[in-house]
Amino acid sequence: MRLFAAVLPPEDVARELATEVAELKKLPGADALRWTGRPGWHFTLAFYGEVDDDLVPDLSARLERVAHRTAPFRLALRGGGQFGHGRALWAGAEGDLATLRLLADRSEAAARKAGVPMGEHRRYKPHLTVARSRSAVDVRPYVAALDAFTSRTWTVDELVLVRSNLPTSGVAGEQPRYEAVARRPLTGAG
Repeated sequence: MRLFAAVLPPEDVARELATEVAELKKLPGADALRWTGRPGWHFTLAFYGEVDDDLVPDLSARLERVAHRTAPFRLALRGGGQFGHGRALWAGAEGDLATLRLLADRSEAAARKAGVPMGEHRRYKPHLTVARSRSAVDVRPYVAALDAFTSRTWTVDELVLVRSNLPTSGVAGEQPRYEAVARRPLTGAG
């Protein structure tokens, strides 16, 4: 299974972002970007890639312990940025970013302890991808527009293990499908 750990924004926050993205799509050159849809909006904490079925139960149990040790925290979507010269346009976050980073580090460590090969560790950069491009695109106008965007603040109260099903139809613009494999409440009890 192709898996990752994530924080998902609540529906009302996703609606706020959808309104903002609709405005971004009106900017010149927006058709050069592949816009992600609501089902794909998430903050990836740790990307696991293809995980052997035999490792999933241990990974899931370790993520449950991570969630048990992490207290709920406040977060909002705020601003934006890019990676790879416009290959990814994203909305950023504000709020308790220290706890978000801790949750990301713990989610990565859980996978390593479960035997999931993780590659090199990188400092976590909270982002929710709203568009991608196969080639370099000048996304400065989009980033500038996102600078003024802030969603309502919500309480992150769960860690979600998500399965990513990549497109297989070959239809241009088809998005990956995401399904929650496990939802673990954050309790801060440990």
